[in-house]
Amino acid sequence: MANLIIHSHAEFETFIGKELGVSDYLKIDQARINLFADATLDHQWIHIDEARAKTGPFGTTIAHGYLTLSVMPYLWEQIAEFRNIKMLVNYGIDSLKFGQPVKVNDEVRLRAKLKNLLNLRGISKTELDVTLEIKDQPKPAFTATMIFLYHFA
Repeated sequence: MANLIIHSHAEFETFIGKELGVSDYLKIDQARINLFADATLDHQWIHIDEARAKTGPFGTTIAHGYLTLSVMPYLWEQIAEFRNIKMLVNYGIDSLKFGQPVKVNDEVRLRAKLKNLLNLRGISKTELDVTLEIKDQPKPAFTATMIFLYHFA
């Protein structure tokens, strides 16, 4: 359940420039990595070959960068819940930078700050500065500006 509940553009606007919250941690296990490999047809050994990865640069398998990105909406929903909306659209990503790989069994969480919010004829264009943190690691898995369109009723 999200700590922050937003009902309107005007209410959301009060959070510009503020941190909105932090999600719970999510463990990225080998089963999730394998499912992502199957879904995306990306079976590179660094992700799925546990024996070979032990002798590789990270000493274990690592999550696909796009797997870490793909859990962002799930983690975002833990931070903020939007009520009174007709539709939500993933609109884009700006300034995506992968900081370090997520190793198998690492736990990640999302930290989000509202960078900007524009009213485009009744549709709220939201720019969130997000960081995917890795538990007990100083560098994040990634940083980005996520852009969503919220059409409030």
